[in-house]
Amino acid sequence: MTEMLTPETEAEAAGIIARHFETGVPLALCGGNTRSGFGNPQRAETTLSSSALSGIVSYEPSEMVMTARAGTPLAEIEAALRANGQFLAFEPMDHRGIMNTEGTPTIGGVFAANVSGPRRFALAGAARDHLLGARFINGKGEAIKAGGRVMKNVTGLDLARLMAGSHGTLGFLTEVTFKVLPAPKAATTIVVSDLTDDDAIALMAAAMALPLEVSGAAHLPYSVRNAFLSGALEGDSVTCLRLEGLPESVAVRAEKLKDYAGAIGPVAELDGVKTGTLWREIRDAAPYAEKSLRPLWRVSIAPSEAAKLVADIRLEAAVDALYDWQGGLVWMRMDGAPEPGRLRALIKAHGGGHATLMRADPVARALVPAFEPQPPAIAALAARIKQKLDPKGIFSPGKMAKEEMAA
Repeated sequence: MTEMLTPETEAEAAGIIARHFETGVPLALCGGNTRSGFGNPQRAETTLSSSALSGIVSYEPSEMVMTARAGTPLAEIEAALRANGQFLAFEPMDHRGIMNTEGTPTIGGVFAANVSGPRRFALAGAARDHLLGARFINGKGEAIKAGGRVMKNVTGLDLARLMAGSHGTLGFLTEVTFKVLPAPKAATTIVVSDLTDDDAIALMAAAMALPLEVSGAAHLPYSVRNAFLSGALEGDSVTCLRLEGLPESVAVRAEKLKDYAGAIGPVAELDGVKTGTLWREIRDAAPYAEKSLRPLWRVSIAPSEAAKLVADIRLEAAVDALYDWQGGLVWMRMDGAPEPGRLRALIKAHGGGHATLMRADPVARALVPAFEPQPPAIAALAARIKQKLDPKGIFSPGKMAKEEMAA
């Protein structure tokens, strides 16, 4: 059984890491452990968790900036923001369903994994784009502060953002500072039924090009449609387009979008409550929240190539798919083997992208690289960064192939 260490102060965490630096004994790093099992198998018998480093340090709603300790539950962050009419615009995904875990999502874990949701592609960007600063402990046990409370303070900002997506391989996050935004006062979803994957992606691209500020675009094929809104969505497939903002603006834009989409397929509109539920389910890849360890891939690709990629892989494997980010993000579940070689070859043939193995059985985990292999030049740069921040390689060894950072 893996030993779990939960320091209550940054100094205590630094002491633990310093001792492991001296001995060379590795540490697996985590926040709330909601992505347990993600990545390549780690070579560490001791886990260092930031879950006890909890609490909001400072929050100025007028400045739209918050600082919190890394182990602060994400729910606590969101409750404080909600009370002031603000939110995390990048709407971080909750991985517990697809990873079959029971931990507590933390704000440090969100940034360490660069967790982002449907709004990333449309308007908000990724989690790292909202990270202003961070405190972390390097592989020698030294506390480092990078970045500041405002975006114009760029001192060390790139180093802070470097932590986003490093998955606990570069440093142990103890505190993060990030920007927040006013929450939209109204939201609606225009749904278009019965489109093929190709036609749905064409519609999403056209809708995103209209001056209507679509904040979410997803396509739910027939095989997954019933997993959303308790099966209440009608049609063989459903293409979802979200609008947010002031009530008057949302109403006007919704009518324009319905007029446009009505020429393409049957159109309906969801109210704000159903919109909130639907996009949380899309964010969390609800159809694939299951006890099964069937391989689940997260594929990033040019939206115009998404349906073609799925059609090609289906010629050789039983695949179920869900399209988010206008088709730029494809959740792909295999009924059989992960087929990494074939999938990654097809991604390359369709212009390139990234395939990350989110879930698989232990045998597949041991054989299949979880992250997309990096080009030699980028891999060499990543190795140099790793050497500077974690010279003995004690942080989460083996988790990321060649210790590279995720795209």
